[in-house]
Amino acid sequence: MKLLRLGLRTALRALRRNKLRSGLTILGIVIGVAAVVAMVGLGQGATQAIQEQIRSLGHNLLMIRPGATTESGVRSGSGSVSTLTVGDARTVARECPSVADVTYIRRQVVQVIYGNENWSTLAQGVTPEYERISSAEVDRGSFFTARDERTGARVAVVGQTVVDELFGRGQDPIGAVIRIKHVPFNIVGVLQAKGETAWGTDRDDVVLIPFSTAERRIMGTPLPGRVDMILASAISEAEVNRAAEQIEETLRDRHRIQPGEESDFTVRTLDEIADTARGTTRIMTVVLFGVSSIALYCYLGEKVPWLGVHQIWPLVPLAGAQLARTFGPRA
Repeated sequence: MKLLRLGLRTALRALRRNKLRSGLTILGIVIGVAAVVAMVGLGQGATQAIQEQIRSLGHNLLMIRPGATTESGVRSGSGSVSTLTVGDARTVARECPSVADVTYIRRQVVQVIYGNENWSTLAQGVTPEYERISSAEVDRGSFFTARDERTGARVAVVGQTVVDELFGRGQDPIGAVIRIKHVPFNIVGVLQAKGETAWGTDRDDVVLIPFSTAERRIMGTPLPGRVDMILASAISEAEVNRAAEQIEETLRDRHRIQPGEESDFTVRTLDEIADTARGTTRIMTVVLFGVSSIALYCYLGEKVPWLGVHQIWPLVPLAGAQLARTFGPRA
């Protein structure tokens, strides 16, 4: 205790003798520690934003995507060849008890025309179950129906960005007719705005049409029934992992994949996607913290020989604690 009191008295005496230099040093330490805390808070904020966006993709969601394939000794990368079909999706819906809903998707960037206006956007051919599985809430109008899917109806549900670009902000496009590859589509619904992802992708820049219509009239395919992705939802959060196992077993059996062979598809849950994103943002947080800490260390390294360690050392934990309380992320 005596040594501690002696050290404090010595430090305070040195601070009083060099008030201007001590004040500037305190300011530098405060700014440096604030930068460290702010950078860590920025990384944690980015992590939270990404987690919220992933959760908004849907409830108890599972994503099945084409995997790597090998044909005639030539190995293709994951997703380069579609290995999934409408039949796969229907089999999953029929034979996996932990799966509540299933939809399948075809995608293509298209030019959409209305009057003298045109806009390049992402067209997705989906089934009516997509609305429930992906939490695609309709702001105006309605989603297309199972009858529209069966009959190949030329109807569309559009995102807010498409509305703004073709019709102007604040306009109601319900009932308007747009053209996609010269095929007329009647707008029956407008999706609720979701904004951009953390990677800058506009989630409102999309046109949804019935899968059967997309396949026959817009996208075409040399192999009818091929899909770019299958989405499924588990009956509950507790059953997500079990649903993933059932889907894996069902599709491996349907694709005649032998034990020990690699699957030609991948099944991912939102938790797995979130873990990947969390790892990426954790690295970003560490890098930001390291850069800020090095900058603070370099500042102290320059000032310490001039002012003496006993002048600066008592200030660092005090400034750090105060700034952490003031600027640090809330629990």
